[in-house]
Order: sequence, then structure tokens, then C-alpha cells
Amino acid sequence: MPEIKEAVLCHHCGEECKDENLVFDQKNFCCLGCQTVYELLQENDLCGYYDLNDHAGVSLKSKDHQGKFGYLLNPEIEASILDFKSEGLHKVTLFVPSVHCSSCVWLLENFNKIQAGVLYSRLNFVKKELSLTYDPRKVNLKEIVGLLATVGYEPLISLQNTVRPDKVKTKKDNRLLRQIAVTGFCTGNIMLLSFPEYFKLDLQNDVDAQYQQFFLYLNVLLALPVYFYGAADYLKGAWVSLKEVWKKNTDSLSVDIPIALGVTALFVRSTYETLWNDGGAYWDSMAGLVFFLLVGKWVQKKTFDYLSFERNYKSYFPLAVEVQENDGTYSYKNVDDLKSGDYIRIHNNELIPADAILMDGKAFIDYSFVTGESEAESIHKGELIYAGGRQKGQNIVLKVSKEVSKSYLTQLWNQQNFKEEKEVAKTKLANNFSKYFTYITIGISVLTAIYWYFVNPSLVWPAFTAVLMVACPCALTLSMPFTMGAVMEIFGKNKFYVKNQEVIQKITEVKDIVFDKTGTLTKGSSYSQMTFEGSNLSDEEGIMIKSVAEQSTHPISKLIVKYFENVRAENVSNFSETEGAGIQANFKDKIVQIGHADFLGIAKNEQHQDARTYISIDGKYKGFFKSTPVFRDGFDSLIHGLKSFYQLHVLSGDKSTDKAILANHIQENQLHFEQKPEDKLRFIKTLQKQEHSVLMIGDGLNDAGALRQSDLGIAISENTQIFTPASDAILDAGEFGRLKTFFDFSKTAVNVVKLSFLLSLVYNFICISWAVTGTLSPVVAAIFMPLSSISVVLFAVILTYYKAYRAHLLKS
Repeated sequence: MPEIKEAVLCHHCGEECKDENLVFDQKNFCCLGCQTVYELLQENDLCGYYDLNDHAGVSLKSKDHQGKFGYLLNPEIEASILDFKSEGLHKVTLFVPSVHCSSCVWLLENFNKIQAGVLYSRLNFVKKELSLTYDPRKVNLKEIVGLLATVGYEPLISLQNTVRPDKVKTKKDNRLLRQIAVTGFCTGNIMLLSFPEYFKLDLQNDVDAQYQQFFLYLNVLLALPVYFYGAADYLKGAWVSLKEVWKKNTDSLSVDIPIALGVTALFVRSTYETLWNDGGAYWDSMAGLVFFLLVGKWVQKKTFDYLSFERNYKSYFPLAVEVQENDGTYSYKNVDDLKSGDYIRIHNNELIPADAILMDGKAFIDYSFVTGESEAESIHKGELIYAGGRQKGQNIVLKVSKEVSKSYLTQLWNQQNFKEEKEVAKTKLANNFSKYFTYITIGISVLTAIYWYFVNPSLVWPAFTAVLMVACPCALTLSMPFTMGAVMEIFGKNKFYVKNQEVIQKITEVKDIVFDKTGTLTKGSSYSQMTFEGSNLSDEEGIMIKSVAEQSTHPISKLIVKYFENVRAENVSNFSETEGAGIQANFKDKIVQIGHADFLGIAKNEQHQDARTYISIDGKYKGFFKSTPVFRDGFDSLIHGLKSFYQLHVLSGDKSTDKAILANHIQENQLHFEQKPEDKLRFIKTLQKQEHSVLMIGDGLNDAGALRQSDLGIAISENTQIFTPASDAILDAGEFGRLKTFFDFSKTAVNVVKLSFLLSLVYNFICISWAVTGTLSPVVAAIFMPLSSISVVLFAVILTYYKAYRAHLLKS
């Protein structure tokens, strides 16, 4: 039995040392980058980094940062990133997506020990934001960012860094917290001052009786901010809803109406009892109800703050680019300042920020993120390259033909549906509940008043207000946010991040699912597999082909090199490359050609429509390489599970070479290829006109319009921290196969809320039965109303977690 060798793992990042095994200080490293980081930490006595977590570092294979951050030496560009600037002090906040564990926190918060001149370093782990304070006389921003990249924590710096946070949104969030603080303070004190009423204390002497009277009046004062400030949004929402119904703009009543009725009834009844009846009031019930409602609202608004669901082209574009000066030298310039006629230099794997004409160099442009086309396109000198493409290969020089704001890519954001904030429509569940609950509550209270008017007029007012007080829609206003908040947390642990709670409810109403292909159903073009068809290649022929392909930077050549990863390359001579056609070189005494059929002189009748790369050695045709996409893990089972419940469609910007493969899973008439972004947008609108609720799943900028237009949009991302188009949810690509599990659990969550509705109705039945008698005391209300709210919430949350455990979304 052959001996199985134990894998040698890198001491820094934990990856297997396959290509090289460097040994330093009796420790193994997979690359020079990882060894350098270890040496750096050792020199600064920071090797405790490895004690917190094994292999805590990030792999630094193929990381070349030389010259990458030169633009940060430009004072104008630097100033656009800084939070604060003075002669001896600069402050900056950097987004560091590779942060993942306690070792990262420990190292980055000790960054001042590694880099001289850094005065302060603090990491917000949740948002992955590193706040730095440094002395610009001792160190510059370029050196700081360069060192962060060297140790594996390269900050993500894009044009979006120059856009300041939305202050309006921040103010709204702060206002809610202030409402909770004020209401919580008042609620606690009202309950404290209500103790004599709770215990029915017999206050015989005049002094104690005066104190009790004083406490009642003090409760009135404490209740005023609760009603007019804490409950203000509910009162305003109810008024707006009533006006819209009166104007016949809608027939749906807001859930704010029954809440406003209940709170107002409690306030008015309590005011009457205190000021005119000198009796016990319901101030504690009113304050407690508003406090619970505000907490539920806060839970509902709470989301994954460290993820951005609203994106535009600035999130994707680089902050700066090299621009040619009058003397022929290059210097960095802010992308926003580019003008038509500027000459710019683009490096390998850099993004083209504006529509431009190729002036020099060999361009192989990957448009997969913009158009969906998976094959890199060869561009000739003088041809136009569109913004959003990514150069694969050597440096190229371009002449800007349009400013960034007028480029092809930014046209997506000039459409009307991008200018308006996308809102997820109210679900049928919320609409129906608030509508019927309001009518039934008002109906019961009116009938109760009518009954007591004829039987005992003195009970008309107590009974009428009591029904409105106890009939609160706590099932929807409390169980819904707490249940959906729990679901959001469960989904987040499984790398499915939804924008808000309405998204979970809306998932249950989806009828049509539209998939992008490249990057969504399949892995990116870099994951494509090469297959060879033709005569059997000898070992020497494999060496020949790899040796020639290795000389080219074309993406297809790189895939061929990868195909022969276990073959040793050798030197070649007389290498030449014909743009858009193929490559040729001498290997010893043989001529090796790799390229299109025409380049090799293959007859027209033997050519095929699908993309093939042909091989010829010494004029003899050997066969061809064909690139086949790699579908995401779980693709087969996912599609099989979904097509029984949903109508599935595929919209791809790619050519139809994979149509036959996809037709085995999805109806052929639902497969649409060579779709431009505007075609995808039009297709979604057509489905919506047929009153279909549409879910779009995509990954690139070419999907941005469709994701925005659809009823729900889910963005697939290999790295949820880097870039995803604007969407309602973000799904980690590794969890793609579990999409149906998330859909099914969304339905389960809605059913849990419905069960909590039933439990709430039981409470409401008991309370209303008591209230219609006109004998509901403040003490009973103070006990029963919070008890019903808390028990409904606990029931919903506990059942949600139990169901999640059963669905294998939570570990035991």
C-alpha cells in the first residue's frame, strides 16, 4: 500500500505548501510573502498573533503590491480619503475586507507597533473598518496602506471612498434610539410610581394620600413625552393612512391605525381617570406598550450594517488612474477628473474607468462583469474599449473618449429606476392583517358602546375605551419583527444576508425566478475547465504546448497552461503573437501553433461555432481545446428542487454555447442568450406586466438594472465584502446550492408568525371579553398586556430557532 504523505501547511495562512516549501525558524511557509509577514511580526515581538488562532494569516501568493498605491502620494487624492487633516495629524478610516478573526483584531489594533508614525489604531470588527491616526511628518498614507497590504490586510479603496455617509439616514437611526431612551426612562419611572396602585395600599393618613395624588400627576407629566414623542411616528402614520384612504389612493389601512387607536385610548382614558376621577389610570400600560413597540421597530431596522446593499458604479471604479502629462511622464489623477482626450495607462487586472480608444499595447478585455460574456475579448489598436472592462495582460495605453459620468457603464444608473430608492412592497400578510384587524376592533368597540348605552349608560365610556386599549396588534407589530430578526440572524450565520425583514416575507410570494448564467449558475471564467479533443498527446507534445502557451498573457493561454499544471515548461524561440488569431513559436526543431482555425489554416467546413482553440505541431493538426464552464456546487439538486415550485428563466450575456447543457435542467424556451443589460431589464418588466412576482439572481453590473427592477434581487458574490451590484440580498457563492433551503425557511418563518397571530387572538379574545364588561382595572391591564406581548414574542422566537435547528441552519 503506497505511503500517504502528510500535507505540509503554511505556518502563516494554513494553505498547503505545494509549489514551494520555505523553511524559516523551523516553520514552513507556502510563499515568500507569508514568510516576510512572519519575520516582520517576529521583529516587532508580535508573534502572539499566531497564539490566538492557528494559521490566522491571509495567503499572500501572487500578491504584488509594487507601485499599486502610488496614487496615494497625490495630495488631492489623499485629502479626498482622509477624515481629518492638520499639519501634524491625519485621520483615516479604511475598509479591510480580509478581517476574519480575533488574531486580525489583535494585530491591526497593534499596528502602531509595526509602523512608526502611526499613533492610534482601532478596528470595528463588524463593519471591518480600521480607524487610524498618524503623523504625516513621519509616515504617509501610501506607506501605511502598502504595509497593510504586505501583511495581508489590503484596504479596499474605490471611487466610493470620496462619497461621505448619508447624514439623513444616520439622523433617523439616532432619532429612534433617542425615542427608545426617552420612552424607556419614562416607562421605568411610571411603573415605579405606580407601586401604591399595584399593591392596593390603604393610605389612610393625609400625607400618604397626598403623595399618591402627587405620583398620579407626575405620571401624567412622564406620559406626555411617551405619547407625543415616543408614539409620534405611529400617530403620524395613522393620520397619513387615513388621508390616503379618504382620497381613495388606496384601500389598505396601515397597521399604525390600530396601534394609534390603542395608544390614544389609553392616553385619553388615563387622563380622564387621573384628572377628573382621581382614580387609578393606565399610564404604565400605555408607556410599556409604546416602549415594546419601539424596541420591536429597532429590531426590525437592524440589519447587516457592514454590507452595502445599495451600490453604484463608484463602488466598482478605482479611485485614481495613471494619466500622461505633457512631458510624456505619468502621474496619478482622480478618476472623476478624467477628460476626453486624456491618455491613461492601465496595468494587468486593472479596470478601465471610462470609454477609451486603444493607442498602444495588446488588450485582452474581460467584460464578464459588465456584459456577462465569459470569454475575454481581443481589442486591436484604434478600437473602442468600454468602461467596466478589465485588462488581462501587459500594460496598455488608452485615449479617453468619454468622461466617467458619460460612459457606457454609467448609463445603467441614468435610468429612472436607478434614481429612485427601491422599496420592497408591503406583503399580503401585513396588508390583510392590518386591514381586517382595524375594522374588527372598531366594530367591536362600537357595538360594545351601543350595548351599554341601552343597558347601563355609565359603562359606555369605560367599555368602549377598554376594548380599544386591549385590542393591540402585538402579533404583527412585535412577533413579526422579532421573528424576522431571528431569521435574518440565522440566514447571516449561513452567509445569506438580506437587506431588511420585508425581503424574507416577499420571498414567499415569488412565482418566477430569473438567473444570470456566468458567475451565477456557473463559477467565474477563471474557474473554467479546459478539455482537449483530438489525438493522444505524448509527454513531449504536452511540454511543447505548455512552453509556447506560457509565453502569452491571453486568458485562454493561461487556461491551457493550467491544463498542463503537472508538466515542466522549457524554453522556446521565435515566439510571435497575432492579435485575435493565435500564437506560434519554435520548440527545438518543431513549429508549434495555437489559435483559431483560420490561423492554423483549417478548412471552413471543419470549423465550428463554439469557441475552440486549435493545436498544430509542425503543420500537423493535433486537436483542439474547448473551455467548458464549471457549474456551482449543488446546481443540479437546486434546479431540480426549484422547478417544481417556480417558473425558471435564464438570461445570459454569453453566447449560446452552453444551451444544450442548460436545456437538460431548464425548459429550452426559457433560456435566453446574448442579452444586453437593457434586454434583461425589459424581460423583467414584461413578466411584471403579467402580474408575476419576479426574483432576479445575478452577480455583475450587467445584472444591476434587472436586480433593481425585479420585485426582489439577490446578488451572488465570491466575496460579500468586496463588490456586489445593488440588491435586496447578498448570497455567498459557496452557499448557492442551499438557496431552496433559504426559500423554504422563509415560508416557515411566515407560518411561525401566523401561529403567533393565533396565540395573540386567544389573548385578545380573553382581554376583549373582559373589556366589554367595562370592569377592566388598571392593575389587570398592567399585568396582562405586557404578559401577552412578551409571551407571543418568546413563542415566535423560540419556535423559529427550533425550526432552524430542524432545517440544519443551526448547529447543535
